[in-house]
Amino acid sequence: MLTLKMLRDDPEHVIEKLAVKNFDARAIVEDVIRLDANRRALQTESDSLIASQKQLSARIGSLMKEGRREEAEEVKKEVAALKARSGELLAKAEENNKELDEKIVLLPNIPCDLVVPGKGAEDNQVVKMGGPEVHLPQDALPHWELARKYDIIDFDLGVKLTGAGFPVYKGKGAKLQRALINYFLDFNTAAGYKEVEPPVVVNAASGFGTGQLPDKEAQMYYVGLDDFYLVPTAEVPVTNIFRDVILENGECPQKMTAYTPCFRREAGSYGKDVRGLNRLHQFDKVEIVRIEKPEDSYAALDEMVAHVERLVQSLGLKYRILRLCGGDLSFTSAITYDFELWSAAQGRWLEISSVSNFETYQANRLHLRYRDEDGRIKLCHTLNGSSLALPRVVAALLEDNETEDGIIIPEVLRPYTGFDRID
Repeated sequence: MLTLKMLRDDPEHVIEKLAVKNFDARAIVEDVIRLDANRRALQTESDSLIASQKQLSARIGSLMKEGRREEAEEVKKEVAALKARSGELLAKAEENNKELDEKIVLLPNIPCDLVVPGKGAEDNQVVKMGGPEVHLPQDALPHWELARKYDIIDFDLGVKLTGAGFPVYKGKGAKLQRALINYFLDFNTAAGYKEVEPPVVVNAASGFGTGQLPDKEAQMYYVGLDDFYLVPTAEVPVTNIFRDVILENGECPQKMTAYTPCFRREAGSYGKDVRGLNRLHQFDKVEIVRIEKPEDSYAALDEMVAHVERLVQSLGLKYRILRLCGGDLSFTSAITYDFELWSAAQGRWLEISSVSNFETYQANRLHLRYRDEDGRIKLCHTLNGSSLALPRVVAALLEDNETEDGIIIPEVLRPYTGFDRID
């Protein structure tokens, strides 16, 4: 979340920058500033009362020693009145601070200066394109038809077992899933990311720490009996490893990678956008997470984008990289680069990765800090990226590598799959 200092120092700047996200922040910012002023006034009055109580308590002791009991009793009454007033102030402060906390979390992260205004996906900036051109026969099939033809993914069985958006991978389809996960993890660990295997259910504190709660609560699956949430991405448990942590000088950066199944309700889309693997409620994804000092985080972001690009290039697929405009930027992100693969059979781009810098937004919620060379405690920057999300990678692999003799497996995956084609 945004810091109170940021809002106090230049509220108009915050309002102006959040307008790039098409977010009208004025009313909330003004409420936060008012509540913060109340908080400080209540604290000042409380401190004064405590000081007065200490002085009067010391006077009571002196009066009692001098045998001036009646005067001491009068002073005791004054102390009691001050304590009662302190109790009233404490109640007011708790109510005020609760309202302040509820207001400030409603403000999204400020976009960085590279982010341009825009309404949505149509205003995102294409910063790079790469990969080979795809030439398919006229009768090329979309991946959901290929999955049926080669009996590698069963969407109907998934509906029977659970519901729409929960496919069953079979035979070479299941092996391809496992191969991609292992290849992505190996690719990441070879680049210096430490592999972890986190839980796939998290508590509310973890959801709050990375910003999924309260903003994305409707998109998350909730386990009511235990008050847990199924993870929408490995970003949540991995980043929360560092919740309430102070990293000592020399412990930054932290580079981690993890595989988890991901669970998202993803309501509200219909038609071709949700056919086959295009949009699922459960899917596999490998994530990379970095914890950086503020002065290093944008160089780290460039490294992460380059890393994901090399991974995509290794699969031999046509891709493009987008810098998201303000209107398409997530609630928590300061800047995001999306990677998309070209689906020739569908004639559309498929998002397979988002690489984001959250600056101090998540770290402030997480109380994630580091100690600098001078011993001062400062907020870290957090970053993460998909490396990669599997469903649309599989869709593009199936569609763009279809031949008369079957679907050709990229060379880098063959040591993991144990086969070079699906036929």
